[in-house]
Amino acid sequence: MSLALPEPSAPASAPFRPDQKEYLQGFFAALATTGRLGALAAGGGTPSPASAPAASAPALFHSTPVEDLCQQEKWKHAEHPLDGWERLLAHASADKAPDAEHNYRFRWHGLFHVAPAQESFMLRLRLPGCAITSHQLHGLADLASTLAGGYAHITTRGNLQLREIKPRDTVRVLMRLAELGLSSRGSGADNLRNITASPDSGFAPDEVLDVRPYALALHHYVLNHRDLFDLPRKFNISFDNGGSLSVAADTNDIGFIATRLRPSADSSAPRPLDSSTPHFRVLLGGITGHKDFARDTGLLLTPEQAVPVAVAMMRVFIAHGDRTNRKKARLKYLLEAKGVDWFLAEAAKLLPFPLVRVPLEACEPRRPVEKHAWLGARRQREAHTYSLGVGVPVGRLTPKQMHRLADLAANYGRSELRLTAWQNLLIPHLPEAFLPTVERAVVNMGLYHEASLATGGIIACTGSWGCKYASADTKAHALDLIKRLSSRIEIDQPVNIHLTGCAHSCAQHYAGDIGFISTKLADGTPGYHMVLGGGMDHEQGIAREILKGVPATELLDTVVRVLGAWQKHRQRGETFVQWTRRHEVKRLQELLS
Repeated sequence: MSLALPEPSAPASAPFRPDQKEYLQGFFAALATTGRLGALAAGGGTPSPASAPAASAPALFHSTPVEDLCQQEKWKHAEHPLDGWERLLAHASADKAPDAEHNYRFRWHGLFHVAPAQESFMLRLRLPGCAITSHQLHGLADLASTLAGGYAHITTRGNLQLREIKPRDTVRVLMRLAELGLSSRGSGADNLRNITASPDSGFAPDEVLDVRPYALALHHYVLNHRDLFDLPRKFNISFDNGGSLSVAADTNDIGFIATRLRPSADSSAPRPLDSSTPHFRVLLGGITGHKDFARDTGLLLTPEQAVPVAVAMMRVFIAHGDRTNRKKARLKYLLEAKGVDWFLAEAAKLLPFPLVRVPLEACEPRRPVEKHAWLGARRQREAHTYSLGVGVPVGRLTPKQMHRLADLAANYGRSELRLTAWQNLLIPHLPEAFLPTVERAVVNMGLYHEASLATGGIIACTGSWGCKYASADTKAHALDLIKRLSSRIEIDQPVNIHLTGCAHSCAQHYAGDIGFISTKLADGTPGYHMVLGGGMDHEQGIAREILKGVPATELLDTVVRVLGAWQKHRQRGETFVQWTRRHEVKRLQELLS
């Protein structure tokens, strides 16, 4: 049956009249209220009674009774958030802030309404492998200055965020992103977050494998498979090239670490994998906010197997993850409940090849990472070519700085920049002769490429300035540390300092040498609890709480006291992590009193 449409009273290219605009706004707003948007998007009308489930049939969602689902899962059961484009159009048309349900749904498009901290949206991008081109950075700078708050933030997933976007501009922002060849789809809520990769992949002289192609392949696979946008909670995946620049892979749900098999002592012994080529070891279950790192599973993959294995593991998580309790809906808790062996066996059922497990001792040891290797000039594999690590205080960039960085990459490099998990960036492929010029330009724009060993590893989450969960303005306090700490104390080894605003631990305070998590003090003023001795990679460990209720006004003095105690009481050559872990909590408290 064909649907006859009335002849238009004006040419199709004519703009909508004011009364037509008002009608459309009301139409979409009504649909959003009644929940009919999903049916409209699918081309359907009123559901037929015959299509409704039988009254006696139990209503299930991913094998869980609907009545047992948590609220967020019930929203997803009612309508998949990817089907909510009309909802977003209606809110933009009405310049309307979302309620709790729509705020949750819009995160599938990368949009977070962050009231009451800011009465506006934050947009989180997807930059797979932490890479961006000069053209894209120029475009984002223009976007930040015209439709956002006039700045961008580098995140701890080697990503970018724009903030202070008005509801009426959300759809325009998403359209502009698409024109730049960028996406924000699935960058929030119950989805695979930005896929990180070692920022020097492809040009690091000490890497085992260029891992960025696999991060890109997984990114595009996920974007093109709808079922992978329905996880029980968020999911993080990282690819580590085995070099000396950390990407913090062991803090992810899945970490792929490039490695090589040791040569067999017995050349006649059968080997399940070719020892002459790189492979990936697989780590599972990292979530440092819950005081846990990803653990080696013994799984050894060829590089080509990484993407299908990641997808299979995500689908096992989709099928079996907890959809009744958000606090227990991460991969870590599924692994604890069912076991790693069960999880790998379930994933193997979805794969066309067997999974091979090899003892860790059969592989070459992972190269230790270099602290603060993300700053300064570093030789690339190509002769007379360098990358320059640029320090960005607490990850904040102005549009002017973004334009200048994009120009530097285009004029002196290959129009490419890499972001890091440490809230800064690399400009790669710089000829040695141009390196001093680029270094001067970086300093002239208010950034840096050299930093004191005390401040080079300071990172901070958004904090109370832009996040409703945080109890303190972590970025402001971190900036104060960056400005004043070096004048108060000098140290001879790098130390990382992490400031996070809430238990979500976006700045991973439990994995820093010195970590702070904000709290409200008894008098209502902001303060911090302090933990010491955390670390990632070869220093992996969860920090222990040493001090509670440090006033924010005493943060600088506290850090100076901690670093001074380390320098005074350490053994020869002892790192900060080694020193803190050598002592019991009580003894550290005595040394700091």
